[in-house]
Amino acid sequence: MKSLFRYTRIALATFALGTCLTVQAQTSRDQINIVGSSTVYPFATVVAETFGNNTKFKTPTIESTGSGGGLKAFCAGVGVQYPDITNSSRRIKASEIDLCARNGIDEIIEVKIGYDGIVIANSRNSQLMKLTRKEIFLALAKQIPNPDGSETLIDNPYKNWSDIRSELPGSKIEVLGPPPTSGTRDAFVELAMEGGCKAFGWINDIKKKDKNQFKAVCHTIREDGSFIEAGENDNLIVNKLNANPDALGIFGFSFLDQNQDSVQGSYVDGHAPTFDEIADGNYPVSRPLYFYAKKAHIGNIPGLREYLNEFISDNAIGEDGYLTDKGLIPLPEGEKAAVVANVEGLLALKLAVN
Repeated sequence: MKSLFRYTRIALATFALGTCLTVQAQTSRDQINIVGSSTVYPFATVVAETFGNNTKFKTPTIESTGSGGGLKAFCAGVGVQYPDITNSSRRIKASEIDLCARNGIDEIIEVKIGYDGIVIANSRNSQLMKLTRKEIFLALAKQIPNPDGSETLIDNPYKNWSDIRSELPGSKIEVLGPPPTSGTRDAFVELAMEGGCKAFGWINDIKKKDKNQFKAVCHTIREDGSFIEAGENDNLIVNKLNANPDALGIFGFSFLDQNQDSVQGSYVDGHAPTFDEIADGNYPVSRPLYFYAKKAHIGNIPGLREYLNEFISDNAIGEDGYLTDKGLIPLPEGEKAAVVANVEGLLALKLAVN
């Protein structure tokens, strides 16, 4: 009986010690945890490595989950078991701010880091594509206006690029792109697909009557094999373009910039996806890039405030910053000054978003 009592005490003590260690592990962390956009990932990685090499703090851990997946994890709660920062290649949605608020996150710091172009690229061994947004819509939309000119929609019948315009290649329409969780996908359907959809006046008129119907027509990508979801790894898309000269791929400008020797960016509405064309606002498929930080974690996670300051420094996102060398399009001085003021003052994002 005494032996049984002694073993019971040992078991209880072991359980208590394990519980204590678990609680302790959940209440402290000495490394910044970052999730989110695959487009912002390479920029954040460079900042994290620079930060880790030049400060007393550990190099932050970064996971490429896509903008939507990152914001979902970020908004799940406050505490060391949740990410401190999420990168995003689109602005946070009102529904995501609501999710954060429901989980006790009522102060979010928004940091716009610069601009990026969404490119439609192919192998340098293939014909350079010169497309309009209207042609991009006709190539990738699930339903398109009836070619007979009537104001009706039909399932997309186009199989080859030359079906859309005879001067385009006769190759099969095959486009590798990001999944629905990606901010690049969100921005692409809004800027390129919707931009091309608006070229049809009668569809554009639908927006005034029924925004949901308009969005369903303009944003829904075909599912018959012409568009292929290639995951969140943009480098994988680049590799697949080199293996398949007939395919095109959708990804951020920085990946084009870093792979100029093997892939080329298509012209869109007469403008090439170059640094200068994006910076000047001429290239039509471009968007701002962001990351979001939890104010509640600042002061509790070592180095978090210092990491924010490194990211917004001239050394990183200035006109001659090290991220510009990686393909980030810098913010105009006025915008950058506003971002710096927000971060230095730890000003939280207002609950209402545009």
